[in-house]
Amino acid sequence: MDTDSLRLFVMAAERLNISAAGRELGLAPAVSSARLAKLENELGVELLHRTTRKVSLSLEGSEFLPYAREILAQTDAARAALGGTDTGPTGTLRFAAPSSFAQLHIMPLLPEFHQRYPDLTLDLRLSDKPFDAIEGSFDLALRNAPLADSSLKGRKLSDDIRLLCAAPEYLERHGVPSKPEDLTAHRFIAWANLDRRELVDPAGQKAVLNPRAMISRTIVDDGTAQREATLAGAGLSINSLWSVAHELRSGRLRQVLPDWRLNDHAGLWLIYPRSNVLTPKTRIFMDFLVEKLGGRSGTGWVEAQQDSL
Repeated sequence: MDTDSLRLFVMAAERLNISAAGRELGLAPAVSSARLAKLENELGVELLHRTTRKVSLSLEGSEFLPYAREILAQTDAARAALGGTDTGPTGTLRFAAPSSFAQLHIMPLLPEFHQRYPDLTLDLRLSDKPFDAIEGSFDLALRNAPLADSSLKGRKLSDDIRLLCAAPEYLERHGVPSKPEDLTAHRFIAWANLDRRELVDPAGQKAVLNPRAMISRTIVDDGTAQREATLAGAGLSINSLWSVAHELRSGRLRQVLPDWRLNDHAGLWLIYPRSNVLTPKTRIFMDFLVEKLGGRSGTGWVEAQQDSL
């Protein structure tokens, strides 16, 4: 099977644009269409539905895509192992990450990364909403949650410590909670829903934070917006340490119930589909992120944020 045609199919499936995929590979639109048609003829199925307005994956194309990507990954890995390239990593790496984390900690690193690897293109998909790393056809993704999906493999970047905080002005107006039971009298900026959250103290004692029992008039699905609303004094909120470390150090935010933190065992994980071979370009970007951001403590997140300001 022609790997060049497979590469064209994968790129066209990711972009849902045959001409754009062909241009990236240096092919004219007519040549790109002919190559895909030949591949479909060899396989005996239609991989892509084409109309005058759009391109979409067929059912067979969706089922074939992960196998095509793995064949290419195996090919690239084999060439790298044999010294098949002297020019360094090339092509496009599709990477998904929470937008709020990427803005603070990944975007400032891009100039250095591109200086090291000038021929590698990063296709970044950034959103704080949940995503499917497999259906999205990502080479690599950053997830700030426990890694429980057996279809994924990953490498831990850092713990994701989450804590309660508020603006000093809010606490002056509404008082400072001294125990979890005091939270019911406070305004709460909820994250995407009003689910109960478990808190734990250093002794292992547990308590429940119930947004429905609090005054929850603001619900957000973006970490940056949540932090800004908290800074504005809209209420208490749960934030990751990497998001608010600088504000806590500067005094613009204060930790609430400092002996308690969210008990969800969350971490920052770099993940990729289990069926995929870890390609040289994926390993390079993963190693780069671990080098720059791996295992950060509270002080480390402060320094990272200061460098990006």
